[in-house]
Amino acid sequence: ALLLAAFALTRWPGVMPVNFSLGYGLVFCAGAFPNRLPWWAVFSTLIGTDIGLNVLYYDQPPLADYHLVNYLGFGALYFMGRLFARRASVLKHIGGSLLGAILFYLITNTGAWLENPTYAKSLAEWFRALTTGTIGWPETWTFFRNTLLSSGLFAGLISAALQASEVKEPELEEEPEPETAPEAAPEEAK
Repeated sequence: ALLLAAFALTRWPGVMPVNFSLGYGLVFCAGAFPNRLPWWAVFSTLIGTDIGLNVLYYDQPPLADYHLVNYLGFGALYFMGRLFARRASVLKHIGGSLLGAILFYLITNTGAWLENPTYAKSLAEWFRALTTGTIGWPETWTFFRNTLLSSGLFAGLISAALQASEVKEPELEEEPEPETAPEAAPEEAK
């Protein structure tokens, strides 16, 4: 509950750098630790904060088309997390979250390229959508950098915290086998 509250608070504009979000690592870890971070709680927090910010802060409709593309990207992050066992090393979780962040970036920027009439629908313009973006906005590679940094950082921190807080199952001691008396050697033939 505290992690979800922190996630909700960090979504407020200006609290974190642009595209530096607890969300990437949190969604990935929800996939890797489904019993500890239920997907419905994480996605409810994500959607609820989107609606709240749009209505209360941005004075826009609750949800827009681009949100669906973002949720598709977060879904890819979640399913990337599902590929990793909760007992995988923290480094493997960081690596998996970085791969998920790359997928998220490709999905959301491809969606922006398809939806935004500023971009011509060509391979060169798709590349521009992935690197520099449109005039008047920060270059998209800076969003990518922040996505990668925050995904790896928060996935590592969340994974380490969840693994450290897991109740360790006691290892069963093997019972020693009862000793048997050595068999007497058969009498040698005379």
